Amino acid sequence: MASDAFPASRARIKGMGQEAAMVQPRTRVLLIDDNELFRESLSLNLNEAGFDVHAFATGEDALAHLTVGADEDVVLLDWMMPGMNGIEVLRRIREANFPVPIIFLTELTDQIYEEAALQGGAVDFVEKSRSFSILLRRINLIVQGAKTVPDNVSPKASTGPVFRRGPLELRRETVRAFWKGIEVPLTITEFKMVDLLATRAGKDVRYRDLYDLVHGEGFITGTGAEGYRANVRAFVKRIREKFRAADDNWDALENYSGFGYRWTA
Repeated sequence: MASDAFPASRARIKGMGQEAAMVQPRTRVLLIDDNELFRESLSLNLNEAGFDVHAFATGEDALAHLTVGADEDVVLLDWMMPGMNGIEVLRRIREANFPVPIIFLTELTDQIYEEAALQGGAVDFVEKSRSFSILLRRINLIVQGAKTVPDNVSPKASTGPVFRRGPLELRRETVRAFWKGIEVPLTITEFKMVDLLATRAGKDVRYRDLYDLVHGEGFITGTGAEGYRANVRAFVKRIREKFRAADDNWDALENYSGFGYRWTA
């Protein structure tokens, strides 16, 4: 595979200290990438930022690591690898019911790859051209759940340990969702989206508000200034599929064309 463009180096990156201070000690990262220079460089920067890193060149070796009882907090996964590629590694991890959040870290920039990753169960998709500080922020948001509830959401309604609305039950402390008593296997990101939508049931929630739950306020991805909408649509499609697997008649989420979505149940 050609040399990756992600600008991680063996030197401490300028401005990294402030982000590194946010990282909880001993957060465990599983890095899977066949590019040796990139893998070693990123591993060093992650170690300096306070992470414990296990790095592997192949998906097969990484899966073997997980199956012997490894307890990683997050996986950083390349897409284009010889043998088992990244999307196959993602599929195998999800089939084995490992709950670890997965971030694709890749040179592929076409929207179809991002949509495939999110629909397959990844929680984020970061281009290797992004700075290390951006990647660090993505990891912090996912591992720590460090996202402030929007001002227009009632803090009392959104911070209780269990939220119920009609047939929906959200157990926030364990990030588990139930519909009519049946568990719906949402990812952390999907859970956050459903939580926001259900908390504001009957009100329109913007694409931007949903996207900010995933990436943090002001972050942009995809094609053009409005590229984040496709990202949100991919998440919503996956959410609908999971709820309908539990209930064929599920229709609690409707589109508000050009604006976002509305929880109706």
